Amino acid sequence: MKYALYTGCVAKGAGRELLAATYKACEKLEIELDEMTDAACCGAGVIGEDNPMVADLLNARTYSLAEERGLDIMNICTTCQGVHVKTRRKIDADEKYKARLNTELEKETGREYAGTVKIKHFYEILLHDYGLDRLKEKVVKPLTGLKVASFYGCYATRPPEVNELKNPDDPDELESIVTALGATPVKYDERLKCCGFPILMMNKRNSMQLSGNALSGAKKAGADIMVTPCPLCHLNLDAYQPEIESQIDQKLALPILHIPQLVALALGVSEKELRIQTHIVRPEGALAPA
Repeated sequence: MKYALYTGCVAKGAGRELLAATYKACEKLEIELDEMTDAACCGAGVIGEDNPMVADLLNARTYSLAEERGLDIMNICTTCQGVHVKTRRKIDADEKYKARLNTELEKETGREYAGTVKIKHFYEILLHDYGLDRLKEKVVKPLTGLKVASFYGCYATRPPEVNELKNPDDPDELESIVTALGATPVKYDERLKCCGFPILMMNKRNSMQLSGNALSGAKKAGADIMVTPCPLCHLNLDAYQPEIESQIDQKLALPILHIPQLVALALGVSEKELRIQTHIVRPEGALAPA
């Protein structure tokens, strides 16, 4: 089992521990990764607001890199995953537009997007390609007693036509993985809301409030820890948590893990190897039940 790894920006910058965990988890799962080090940013929907064709060209080039390798793409960011799937569907639905893009792509890069690549998030690969039964067999340190609140983030659920959730209004995909790892999933009302990251630079106070709502909701539901498939959510929920606590006047102390980190822990990778000590809210105490 081998994939072309698309890291996204955060996992190569402010959240390098997330990329380290992805490699560690995939090593334990015997999933081979071919990192696309020459791939461009997906644009996170921002480039497309100003120049949709440039954004589509950037992403079509990334798809062509994976096609050249003969591999499907593994994303570790639901924002990248959402942008990639939405863009691919837009291109594939219009042959004239696809031909126009390929003309520009060939002229600028010498590449062509054929339309054969599949794009999957790490957690989707675990569910649909790898399988939960096989994942359970790989668990050497069951996360018994750990209550885990999943936070899906915007791009995992919206718009519903660009994701493969069985029920976008009440998904259980992340909870299924949590259960397979031996932990106990905690459901709470805010798990499908926005973390506020998209408006962080424009309205920080409202952004912090959205994150605070999610953290507070998970805490009240009894969660020991929160897990998310999105590095942008991870940044907002972890890095800004002390500031969030001050704004909402509530002590939270809720550790945030990226889904590959949680998986790697259950597969026996040490907290030190996963660089969990770099988190703002350290999870060591919360992981004690495991």
